[in-house]
Amino acid sequence: TVADAGAAGNDSRRWLDSARTVLRSSLQRSARALTNVHRMSTDNDQGHTAPKFFMDRTAYADALQTWMAAVLVGATNIEISDLHIPIATGFSNETVLFNVSSMVNGTSATERFVGRIEPAGGALFPVQTAQTMISVDTQQRIMTAVAAQGVVPIPTVVGYEPDPAVLGQPFFVMNFVNGVVPGDQPRYSQEGFLVDEATPAQRRRLIETGLAAMAGLHSIDWKAAGLDWLDISGSGNPTTSHQLDLYRRFLAEELRGRPHPVLIAALDWLDVNDPHDDRVGLSWGDARIGNIIWDDYSPAAVVDWEACALCPTEADLGWWLMFDRMSFDDLGVPRLEGYPTREEMIAHYQAISGREVRDPRYWEIFAVMRFCAIFVRLADRMVGSGAVPELLNMPIANQVTAALAVLLGIDNPTPAML
Repeated sequence: TVADAGAAGNDSRRWLDSARTVLRSSLQRSARALTNVHRMSTDNDQGHTAPKFFMDRTAYADALQTWMAAVLVGATNIEISDLHIPIATGFSNETVLFNVSSMVNGTSATERFVGRIEPAGGALFPVQTAQTMISVDTQQRIMTAVAAQGVVPIPTVVGYEPDPAVLGQPFFVMNFVNGVVPGDQPRYSQEGFLVDEATPAQRRRLIETGLAAMAGLHSIDWKAAGLDWLDISGSGNPTTSHQLDLYRRFLAEELRGRPHPVLIAALDWLDVNDPHDDRVGLSWGDARIGNIIWDDYSPAAVVDWEACALCPTEADLGWWLMFDRMSFDDLGVPRLEGYPTREEMIAHYQAISGREVRDPRYWEIFAVMRFCAIFVRLADRMVGSGAVPELLNMPIANQVTAALAVLLGIDNPTPAML
């Protein structure tokens, strides 16, 4: 029962280490398999069919050249070059990077831009309101609104195109921001600049400045910022229960009758244990170090806004802590020297934001529930593209489901088969 799950969860530290041993093996196998999935489904050079292309990519440069000529007022002799679609994009948003050379007032200039194109099946995350049906529109609107507040660095949005005739789907273009981004595969805790180059002091600075950026976002008065279009309640009073109802509806549609006992148990637990936190604000929705572009171990730009919502802002801290757990504890990776502990992260966020952290365990379970829910849609897209065999039952039997069961302290009847 939900009550039993809650009681077991409260005592879970006594057996969590042994459970993690089992989970770690699943996570490592799944990570290797997912790496292969991304390579198979998005290889630009090997002729694989990827789900992201809505038109011949060779037409992108000409289409963008015409579009940018209309957007860049005062610029002439516009040419597109170095157009690149990074590997492993497309199941969420297709990302296109390109240079624009032009003449402005008799002076030549070259700038780099980033385009984000709406996926054919829509965003991975559930739609918050009728005004957020198009994910790339939501992203560019929220980025523009946040940039106007001046609380965190945001890439400048150059323009938005709702007409699918240009690139096959709606898209927006923003300025390219130089910097580095921690990797997911392999995980930043295992390889990359945080492991190989950063000093202990730099690792700490990265985490603390990232948490400060999150706190800055949470300081925004969403009503004064004109974010009523993101209000899921429609009445000016968005709550956690609105989000839980949204995810139940989302799952009813995505599961199509398939049983997912761990995910349903999580929703039940979240309903019963709702802390009724009334500190509602703008939630980034995908708050993690991999969604920040870093310069000298400080945020140069906060990116990836497709999951934004209005809800208790502690939800972002829960998502941040979830990825921290999955990047260290669940992979069996020792915490890097200087890298703050979870307790230190909570304390720093609390100090920098001036907001008491009341229930981090609730919000981490909320985070893993959300991740588990969107994994259903993500895995179905992978299966539909031919990247993953249907018999693996990946939408339900995956490492996120396993992690959720461990946090709840319940059995997982659908262990990952990868």
